Amino acid sequence: MKFYKSSKWRKKRESILRRDGYMCQECRRYGKTTPAQTVHHIYPLERYPELALVSVNLVSLCNECHERMHDRLTGELTPAGERWRDRVSAQVRNALAE
Repeated sequence: MKFYKSSKWRKKRESILRRDGYMCQECRRYGKTTPAQTVHHIYPLERYPELALVSVNLVSLCNECHERMHDRLTGELTPAGERWRDRVSAQVRNALAE
């Protein structure tokens, strides 16, 4: 996808990884320290392009946790992905209202 090659995304991705200490935030919830390799759109980019660069919609994850956020066959969020969405929904609404 062209978006992921843009300089805006690369800069935002780096700032989110830095914000999260380059650690997987899902693993962190369980007391583990795992390096993050990806930045996940909590509200999926395909459905919510207006949230593409909104910080509260982005979280650093390791590849394993990132795979657990999506059902790759249906494109839907898994229960783990839905939990993250529920966790940030109020913050996302506030960000959109600004």
